[in-house]
Amino acid sequence: MKAHFRRIRHTPPGSASGTGRRALLSPHSAAGQVFLLQVVIVVLLVVAAVTALILQAHRDSTREARRQSVAVAEAFANAPGMEAALDSPDPTAVLQPRAETVWKRSGVDFITVMDTHGIRYTNPIPDRIGKKFVGNIEPSLRGEIFVETLDTPSGRVVQAVVPVTGPDGSVIGLVSSGLKVRNVTSMAANQLPIILITGAVAFTVSTTGTALVARRLRRQTHGLGPVEMARMYDHHDAVLHAVREGVLITGSDGRLVLANDEARRLLDLPADVEGRPIGSLGLDEGMDGVLASGEPVTDEVRLAGDRLLAVNKRITSPRGGQPGSVTTLRDTTELAAVSGRAEVARARLTLLYDAGMRIGTTLDVTRTAEELSEVAVPRFGDIAAVDLLEAVPRGQEPTSEAWGPLRRTALCGAAGAAGLPPVGKLITVVPGTAPARALESGRAVAETAPRDVAVPPPMEQDQNPEQDQNKDRDQVRAMPEYGLRSLVTVPLRARGAVLGMVHFWRTEGLPAFEEDDLAFAEELAARAAVALDNARRFTREHAMAVALQRSLLPRGVPEQNALEAAWRYLPAEAGVGGDWFDVIPLPGSRVALVVGDVVGHGLHAAATMGRLRTAVHNLSALDLPPDELLAYLDDLVIRIDADKRTDEEPRDGESIGVTGATCLYAVYDSVTGTCTVARAGHPAPVVVLPDGSVDSPQVPVSPPLGLNGIPFETAELRLVEGSKLVLYTDGLIEDRKRDIDSGLELLHEALRGASDRTPEEMCHMVLDALLPEHPSDDIALLVARTRLLDPSKVAEWDVPSDPRAVAGVRRECARRLREWGLEEAAFTLELILSELLTNAIRYGTEPIGVRLLYDVTLTCEVSDAGSTSPQVRRAATTDEGGRGLFLVSHYAQRWGTRYTPGGKVIWAELAPHAEGAGGTADITADTLLAQFDDSV
Repeated sequence: MKAHFRRIRHTPPGSASGTGRRALLSPHSAAGQVFLLQVVIVVLLVVAAVTALILQAHRDSTREARRQSVAVAEAFANAPGMEAALDSPDPTAVLQPRAETVWKRSGVDFITVMDTHGIRYTNPIPDRIGKKFVGNIEPSLRGEIFVETLDTPSGRVVQAVVPVTGPDGSVIGLVSSGLKVRNVTSMAANQLPIILITGAVAFTVSTTGTALVARRLRRQTHGLGPVEMARMYDHHDAVLHAVREGVLITGSDGRLVLANDEARRLLDLPADVEGRPIGSLGLDEGMDGVLASGEPVTDEVRLAGDRLLAVNKRITSPRGGQPGSVTTLRDTTELAAVSGRAEVARARLTLLYDAGMRIGTTLDVTRTAEELSEVAVPRFGDIAAVDLLEAVPRGQEPTSEAWGPLRRTALCGAAGAAGLPPVGKLITVVPGTAPARALESGRAVAETAPRDVAVPPPMEQDQNPEQDQNKDRDQVRAMPEYGLRSLVTVPLRARGAVLGMVHFWRTEGLPAFEEDDLAFAEELAARAAVALDNARRFTREHAMAVALQRSLLPRGVPEQNALEAAWRYLPAEAGVGGDWFDVIPLPGSRVALVVGDVVGHGLHAAATMGRLRTAVHNLSALDLPPDELLAYLDDLVIRIDADKRTDEEPRDGESIGVTGATCLYAVYDSVTGTCTVARAGHPAPVVVLPDGSVDSPQVPVSPPLGLNGIPFETAELRLVEGSKLVLYTDGLIEDRKRDIDSGLELLHEALRGASDRTPEEMCHMVLDALLPEHPSDDIALLVARTRLLDPSKVAEWDVPSDPRAVAGVRRECARRLREWGLEEAAFTLELILSELLTNAIRYGTEPIGVRLLYDVTLTCEVSDAGSTSPQVRRAATTDEGGRGLFLVSHYAQRWGTRYTPGGKVIWAELAPHAEGAGGTADITADTLLAQFDDSV
């Protein structure tokens, strides 16, 4: 055999050189066709290159003309003396000589100077001076440089119009420069010879290569002799009939050209089958249709007698003939059973994979149960139901006793489901059924012609127990009548506890469950149980976090008259965060509004929020300005972060995050109508004015809390009575599908024109307009409508630094209390005022003032320019003084010190209608006040 192929390789060509050259150029040979195709391709490439060069040259010429026109026009428009020439009595006389010189030197075809109405001052053709300019000057009158291309009888012209501006920036004239495109030279034309030479070289190289390839093809095909060709055919025929795969070759006329021995055996074909039409072979209808069709077939299984044949068919196109086909047949009868079992196993693996991907996509118990039933139907059963212990959807720990009441949580599958308890039904397991046996054994249990899985418990049955029990028994017997022929029940177990059960039914359309199905059902239930337990634990933690968060947030509006407030707090779906808000009454008819946000979610964020809110309450009791309060809060966040770093050990590859928080603190004074605001990384407030307009005040933004050492800035807003101050966290205006700017615009649109709405109504409006479908962050919203204290409820006096002035101020205060109808509080107020005013005169500096405010409480304020704050101390028995502030703290509801830019204010609050303290003492009010005067 080796000698045979060796002889074939060394057989010389059977044609002369002249004949070979003629065959090479013949269009009927493959070599000739390849040669002609290469020639055509090279010619097309050369033509395309020349065409592209011409187009590029044209574009370069146009671009160069535009550049030169603009450059000359700009240079002439900005030339010195242009403004003076345009303002001269005869601009043409001044500008025409200059224009001629420039266009001759620059190479442009013309330079035209015109006024703002388009009347020419200069032109290469003198007759056109004083006439209207042909072209568009409107863009240049607006200060723009405008370039346009015009088709004229002498060719295409590119002209640029440039404005001439005066000292004030206004357009005082126009300069136009033009250039014919054909006058612009281009270097692209010089490349034409190079392109042609390159094309000729490519043509020569490709022709030579084609000739070599054609010569080699001629050698490999025409060098074989008749003996070698016959021997090769014999080898081919032997292989064709020896293979264990049937081969059928059909012609374009539908007749059988060739059938090997294996094809004759598989199809039981007669000996004289070749040359006969396919329809006359007596094949099965399906096989006959496959062979007679003109479509290809891949691994299609067809029945031929008692054999299953895998059929593959391909279309062929022999040289010089009509298309035919080649069909191969392979006997797969023995592999059918194995492949069927493999297909079932593959389908189950696919279903388990899909279950892992589709079950547990959310951390919701009910949705996870629904996903389990949706995955199983219809690929494993016709109907699927999930029953869970009542404690599981609430996030509670399941008990070890699995016989408690179950709640139908999910039901999927329409056929036959009418006979089953619906979703939401509270049910108990019927003893003796498959679910009861499954709970006892902890394994999957199958049942053919099943009875009902569960019936309603006694607590949900009708009032007649005997009638209900008979009804339940009828229902159990009637289950097969609904078409439920087979059942598999599997307990849902996670961490050793039973969460519930899952049931799979098959109707008449599917075969009954077999033993192999039980292992698959247990695997599916085990995966679903883990997802259900994760959802249950998340539900529990979420409920705990929500409870903690709501316990730390305000429960109601505190008593105050400075403003009317309403708020909303909505936790995120993924978990509770650290958003908070507060309304804190302050002395002097003022109120503090706070909105903050702690980064993160969960219990840690909620606990941090509680610490910050408590700190704000404590710091607000010191009556600190907003910027100072945020500075103290910033220090607290830094210490919280330091404690966290000390207490927590970082795991491998992890770092302990820094606690981040934002806060906005505002103090509104209902006496003056001013609101002092400071914010640390928090969104700015929005103000809705009484006329319905919406404004975002410019409040300086400072970095978030926890960056240490960066001072905070404040802004003072003056709010008209009835204005609404809207404070919020970033969860309201920002989410995955909306950025902050878009959210702010939506917020403004929702608030615009809502001046007549109450704060409660505005909260509803804002949430309806901006609340995302699935909030990814907490949302805190606080709306406050401002009020002003009636000026008649405010009294002020300037007090000289003279102890004798105390009695006079005290009398004026008593008179004002009588006007307000507060005679009962006169004694207490005079006692407190005497002590505070006396201390201010003794230890403070001028100016000294007294102010009375009658609001929810009666407030007495004594101000001076000093910075020292009085302190309560316990006086000894022999001390003559030191008891005044003790009396103040005893008789006042609250008292304290507030520092101002000009000094300090000592204030004390009293209940307006409280009884005086003098009635319970032996000493009278006049005597006690006289002692105060004597001590002064």
